[in-house]
Amino acid sequence: MAPRATWKGTLKLGFLSCPVALYTAVGDGDEIHFNMVNRRTGHRLKRLFVDADTGKPVERDQQVKGYEVDTDRYIVLTEEEIEAAIPDSTKTIEIESFVPRDQVDRVAIDRPYYLAPADAVGAEAFAVIRAACEKTGAVGIGRTVLFRRDRAVMLCPEGPGFLANLLHFEYEMRDEAQAFDDIPNVKIAGEMLDLAKHIIGQKKGKFDPAKFEDRYETALMELIRAKQRGETIKPLPAPKRGQVIDLMAALRESAGKPGRKTAAKSKPAAKGKRKAPATRTARRKAS
Repeated sequence: MAPRATWKGTLKLGFLSCPVALYTAVGDGDEIHFNMVNRRTGHRLKRLFVDADTGKPVERDQQVKGYEVDTDRYIVLTEEEIEAAIPDSTKTIEIESFVPRDQVDRVAIDRPYYLAPADAVGAEAFAVIRAACEKTGAVGIGRTVLFRRDRAVMLCPEGPGFLANLLHFEYEMRDEAQAFDDIPNVKIAGEMLDLAKHIIGQKKGKFDPAKFEDRYETALMELIRAKQRGETIKPLPAPKRGQVIDLMAALRESAGKPGRKTAAKSKPAAKGKRKAPATRTARRKAS
């Protein structure tokens, strides 16, 4: 049975168009969900909105959205006003340009979907657009209105269809310099680097998502079953965390080459301001 489409509309390239369907590529799986309950009665709790000053409950018809412009000062917006501001959905993904895949910033890539022809009538036009992307090694960049928001979409050939990723807008993306500026410039060379490369070589493999188990969800399910059986739950002892004192010795142990414990250390770079690589924003403007 085919999955239910999240969205249906039209894929358009110039005067070429075809009906398409969008399917979720990533789901919640078997994620465990909790409800809040009263410890004493076991009854489920309901969320209640109260006035921050009076402490009194506020009825649903009096609840509106507000944008804070100053301390305790809000611009109030009704649902009707918000609806009127949302761009009208044309139910069309219009491809505006084609770009090399490696020019799309990885930070810009958001949630993935699958895009497929919605019926056999438009399958040929869809195949033409997909084949052109595949042959040129380009991805299509389009715009549409999805889930009440204006969206940029990247279309990348995937099998007989497209992998459609929503893209973040520039104002949503933070530059790596905000996180990396305080990293010291350390020069790694000699045996230390060779050992690290050896460890990586030992652990080389192929990416297989089936090998990864959600240990948190598994542990929660085991906990729930144990409680159902009436078992007493004892907290696990905290794991001991060793402190690495000799980095070279730790590398040798990890590489399976235990030996002398030398005091070899990585050398800090010469004093002076580290020359920072081009930031994400600068790279986007240059491309």
